[in-house]
Amino acid sequence: MLWKRQITLEQLNHLSFNSMISHLAITFTHIGDDYLEAKMPVNRQTMQPFGLLHGGASVTLAETVGSAASYLCCQDNEQVVGLEINASHMRAVYRGYIRAVTRSLRLGSKHHVWQIELFDDTDNLCCVVRLTTAVISK
Repeated sequence: MLWKRQITLEQLNHLSFNSMISHLAITFTHIGDDYLEAKMPVNRQTMQPFGLLHGGASVTLAETVGSAASYLCCQDNEQVVGLEINASHMRAVYRGYIRAVTRSLRLGSKHHVWQIELFDDTDNLCCVVRLTTAVISK
């Protein structure tokens, strides 16, 4: 198993309360042995004025799930911060939910690199994101 911290979905979602994550209704949905998933509704809060999912909302979902996964790979005396994020948007989403799945590309002692894939309700790949986080001492 990849994770160093033991946490339930309920606890992970509770950590997000009263933040941008809860404001956008991002919910963690699965913790696998080597992946983490979350979803976000495509609604007025996450759409651009032209009626489709805002790219910034997609990136927020991706950074949320990637940063949470990075946090789960750290010891109790460590925390993570984002260093760099890159997103390639491939398909517009107009309704439903967008689902993010993250897996590690590299887990070093000071940096983690994650790939996050975003899918629509019919499992079409909509966006691919790479996130680099720094591991720092508390």
